[in-house]
Amino acid sequence: MGRSPRVPATATAIGSAMALSAGAVWSFGAITARLADGSDTFQYLAWRSLGIIVVIETWHALKRRPSQTITAYTSGKRMLAANLSLLVASIGFVYAVKTTSAANAAFLGATTPLFGVASARAFLGERLNWRTLTAIAVAFAGLAIMLVGDLEGGSLIGDLAAISAAIGFALYTTIVRSAPDRDWSPVLPGYGVVMVAICVAVTIANGNTLVPPVLDIGLAVVHGGLFVVAGTLLYNGASRNVPAATMTVFAQTEMVLVPVWGFLVLAERPAPGTVIGGTIILAAVLGKAVLDARHENRAALTGPPPEPNLAPAT
Repeated sequence: MGRSPRVPATATAIGSAMALSAGAVWSFGAITARLADGSDTFQYLAWRSLGIIVVIETWHALKRRPSQTITAYTSGKRMLAANLSLLVASIGFVYAVKTTSAANAAFLGATTPLFGVASARAFLGERLNWRTLTAIAVAFAGLAIMLVGDLEGGSLIGDLAAISAAIGFALYTTIVRSAPDRDWSPVLPGYGVVMVAICVAVTIANGNTLVPPVLDIGLAVVHGGLFVVAGTLLYNGASRNVPAATMTVFAQTEMVLVPVWGFLVLAERPAPGTVIGGTIILAAVLGKAVLDARHENRAALTGPPPEPNLAPAT
């Protein structure tokens, strides 16, 4: 994987907005997962994945493009690695949401920037400016505050699942960023097919039905076909112009909003530490967005330094 090219200020600003929006769109999926209380994690994920596959394949069929599921497995090792990374991230996060509190799942998932920094530095050679490092440090300070007051209320397995989701998503971000001009949409049905196979096998092995309540099926399909697809396409688009480590920080809008929706929709009242820590994380994310925009605008106005005049004196 090589170094990422420098991009114009306007493109960076648009990409940053897309990454922030992706996290916001994804956050709604945590609510549909919690509302689908008549199905377990694997029943829900199977139907969510079917929603993803149907939407992506239908869209590309209407555009007379080849099957994206087939493309996902015939496009090289990097695409396969992206499939696997997103698979781990999806299973981990949905399992965490359904087995621990919304706040625990969200803010343990907020460790993504830490893994994103390490991954981007190791595989892409991305340099980390003071704005990124500061945002990550402040975000983790907020995370620490939240965990002190909320971690004891969750499930250990669910918490570990949230951490695995963070690792998987960080790796996925790095892979996508490694080829910013590539179409990564085949990853959606690509990992979805494997997800369906795994979830069907686990469901049958546990002696459960493959057809949970209709409401749960509808919630899962909306989660996959709308929230996952729309959010991931926005995120993939952002990867063309935003460094991987920065993207993982911007995507924390998902982790900040999940407990907000949990409070508003599910009447889950977060602890004071959760509110304080979430506010700090949100401030870190938005503060970095503002500072980056100001930096890029300043660079655009001043322009590159003039080239030295090497002509011989006369």
